[in-house]
Amino acid sequence: MSHFPPEMQGEKLTPPHHPGLGLVRVTEAAALAAGRWMGLDAAAAADHAAQDAMASAMNLLPLKGCVISGEEGRLHEHSPLDSGCIVGTGEGPVLDVELNAIDGANMVSEGMPGAISVAALSAEGSMWQPGPAVYLQKLVVDRDVARELGPEALDAPPAWTLALIARQKGKDIGDLVVFVLKRERHQKLVEAIRHAGARVFLREGGDVAGSLMAGYEGGEVDVLMGTGGAAEGLASACALKVMGGEILARIDPQSEEEKQSCLDAGLDMRRILTAEDMVQGDSVYFSATGITDSVILEGVHYRGDVVETHTLALRSETGTRRIIKTEHRLK
Repeated sequence: MSHFPPEMQGEKLTPPHHPGLGLVRVTEAAALAAGRWMGLDAAAAADHAAQDAMASAMNLLPLKGCVISGEEGRLHEHSPLDSGCIVGTGEGPVLDVELNAIDGANMVSEGMPGAISVAALSAEGSMWQPGPAVYLQKLVVDRDVARELGPEALDAPPAWTLALIARQKGKDIGDLVVFVLKRERHQKLVEAIRHAGARVFLREGGDVAGSLMAGYEGGEVDVLMGTGGAAEGLASACALKVMGGEILARIDPQSEEEKQSCLDAGLDMRRILTAEDMVQGDSVYFSATGITDSVILEGVHYRGDVVETHTLALRSETGTRRIIKTEHRLK
């Protein structure tokens, strides 16, 4: 029996090329560009710099990728990473792509922890297409809870869902930590979580980072609840597919205009989606690089003529989870 993993078996023991490690360079490039704007109160400038760096890095990869869900609907501006944009050299596999140059641009702007850069790839036609849907209601848990989580949990009172999660984790409800974006729309949700006895981890942004924390087995966060970006939900589903966690999600329009656009596009706003619904198959790659320090990833650190980055790289086909610390020499 070979002592090498499947991707390294063969006469020459040479691992075949796959896009996953190239994806690491993409999120590193975006994080390095964003890191220079940390704490400068310039969220839009940081976003633009990271988007340009990410697009340039993506266009060096030997693939033909189509961005499935950009952030133009939420940011109300266009970028090289809009929905439908074609990225890569055009040679190599045809893939679905999901990109978020900065998950938490305001946190970068204010020098707050938890901002990351995110990218995901999967086989052509495997990703769910949100279309005009900008927001999703979400519930994210790790693999300890995933097998017992049914779609009814998305509509159940928070106290019921938290009791189920606590039971599966062998915890008291008071020991649970719930990630919620700090938004006015979540006021009643936060009150219900606190009334149930669980603790709330409120954060100004970082929807994908919140899903990673909730989906990371044995992590500091037990569940993510609330409404966030559809593009971020799709990227989160890619990571959760590899990690074994689960996401329940449903289109949740935040305006009448968004609702009508979803109806016009024929989207089923009652359907509850799972990670498998949002990204199908086992050919999924995911990369997240820290921009500012977080529970899971260190941020970009400058040390003289060296810049350090910290990246989580996931591949579903082999089930590998890599933590990559990289030194980038400036001179």
